[in-house]
Amino acid sequence: MNGLLAKFVIAGAAGSLLAASPTVAQTLSPASKASHVEIIKGPELEFARSDLAIIRWTSTNPGGDDEHFAVMHYGTDPKDLSETAKSHIRLNRTHAETMFRVRVDGLTPQTTYYYMVTSMGADGESDGVESPVNQFTTPAPGEEIVAYPQPK
Repeated sequence: MNGLLAKFVIAGAAGSLLAASPTVAQTLSPASKASHVEIIKGPELEFARSDLAIIRWTSTNPGGDDEHFAVMHYGTDPKDLSETAKSHIRLNRTHAETMFRVRVDGLTPQTTYYYMVTSMGADGESDGVESPVNQFTTPAPGEEIVAYPQPK
């Protein structure tokens, strides 16, 4: 009987060690930051309603902390991009590229907005890349612009 009890104790201890391993593996230290980050596609309008828009772009993977933010500076004057929108993303270390998406709420219908995008780590440090100034116009109430997925 003592032999059987010993087997249960050993099996239980081994099982708890195996179960603990994935938790430890999830706390990775930050990856090395890329020496140069470049926007390789976009930025472009993905979706818009009269009161919100989603802008997307793809850059080379900036590295660093996995927790990142897509950031958009915008306004109705191309020389005054004083409004800011941020959306959280999580980097995938195994991908050479990262798609960023930022949602902007509280927009006015049928208004042209100018914007530029960038990205930053959770620590607030910029990835060192900015887009040129672009623009989009919000549709009238009840209308939508859907650019992705591509309309058929």
